[in-house]
Amino acid sequence: LEVMAKHSLDFWLTSEDLPDPNNRVTLDRKGNIMLSYNLNNEEGHKRLQAKLKSLLRDIDCMEHFLPLQLFVGQRIPLAGVAHQNGTIRFGNDPQTSALDRNCKAHEVDNLYVVDASFFPSSGAVNPALTIMANALRVGEHLAQRLG
Repeated sequence: LEVMAKHSLDFWLTSEDLPDPNNRVTLDRKGNIMLSYNLNNEEGHKRLQAKLKSLLRDIDCMEHFLPLQLFVGQRIPLAGVAHQNGTIRFGNDPQTSALDRNCKAHEVDNLYVVDASFFPSSGAVNPALTIMANALRVGEHLAQRLG
């Protein structure tokens, strides 16, 4: 195992979950959080996976999937992801969105949401820097608003 580990590469391949109007977070009658999530972008993920395998073959890397790996060629269960987003739609129309373009709630003045929940999709990368950049943008807006 040690010899094999010295000569191996491990890849974490992620692809974007696209916006889906059927994906949503709701509350049931008892107030429990309910998640409706449908996988999508399967074709894009398969093409990305094929490209990675092709590139590895081009540089003479042997492709081996070990059965002891945690998520070999599988989707990570929803509980295994930490960058949930897309739960609060933003836009100009209060009928179709909860937040305006400055991440302020349409219906509650002085309520701003600056986490990843307003992102329309996951982007397949860690969103931390984008969250920070947006928080700074919204902060500038608030500073101007407060004069």
